[in-house]
Amino acid sequence: MHSIAWWPTVTVMVIAIFTDLRSRRIPNWLVFPFLGAGVVVSTIAGGWKGLGNSIMGIVVAASLMGVLYVLDGTGMGDVKLCAGIGAWVWPHQLLFALAFMGLIGGLMAFGWALRGGFVGASLTGTRELLVSLGTRGLRPHPTLALSNPASRGMPYAPAIAVGAILSFFAG
Repeated sequence: MHSIAWWPTVTVMVIAIFTDLRSRRIPNWLVFPFLGAGVVVSTIAGGWKGLGNSIMGIVVAASLMGVLYVLDGTGMGDVKLCAGIGAWVWPHQLLFALAFMGLIGGLMAFGWALRGGFVGASLTGTRELLVSLGTRGLRPHPTLALSNPASRGMPYAPAIAVGAILSFFAG
């Protein structure tokens, strides 16, 4: 799906970045048609194998990002956007996209903390989040969750977009 998926993915990513930065939301009118078109184009281009790979890409993206959503560390728009990417790029390339997304997201979070003057608090929070995961299980951290008004969440669509775009060069 490499060559077919390039332009729709870039177009949707640009719009997602704009809306996430502006309103801190990634709208359904953007992600659902993107996801559906990915399934349709994958099926047309790859037949039953294309359909299976597209569905598997959706499941992998929704499962991995869904864990972050359950932990209240990301929004549902991010989950749906990643599922749409999975529909277009299939599981193998999606794993590259998710790896790049994590790296870029980490760099962005560091820059966000540096710019906001809370690097120390961010590093302490990251340590606390990881250390307490074993005792909390899959429950949100009480103070670091996005639903906490005092949390310093950042728009994540830019990291998702860069990760998705870089994945086209990794395969």
